[in-house]
Amino acid sequence: MTELTLEVAQKLLAAQPFSLLVGARVTAFGDGGATLELDIRTELQQQNGFLHGGVLAYAADNAITFAGGSALGPDVLTGGFTISYLRPARGAILRAEAKVAHAGRRQATCTCELTTIDDAGTPTLCAIAQGTVITR
Repeated sequence: MTELTLEVAQKLLAAQPFSLLVGARVTAFGDGGATLELDIRTELQQQNGFLHGGVLAYAADNAITFAGGSALGPDVLTGGFTISYLRPARGAILRAEAKVAHAGRRQATCTCELTTIDDAGTPTLCAIAQGTVITR
């Protein structure tokens, strides 16, 4: 099995066409955690100027799966997840920080905090997610 490193995680993300479309990047990976970031741009917003909820859900899903993969290995899929939107997401960057809460042999339960970062570098929590990652 290939050792899972930040560089390997970045290559895996780069192989996902949708991740390329939204401009996602893995900025941290390993030790039961993963951080995914993307720049908030007009094309990803809804009609009121907030980041679209689907983009938040995508970021949570992928960050959770990468975190689970750091514990279970690279051959994983999302088994399911829930997300709670706390406030409208606006700013310059969306950051999804996921970590493994519990891992067994074939399944991991992960949590994810989604924050936006404004131009001054101030983070604002906008959503929380929890998910299950399973080995294929």
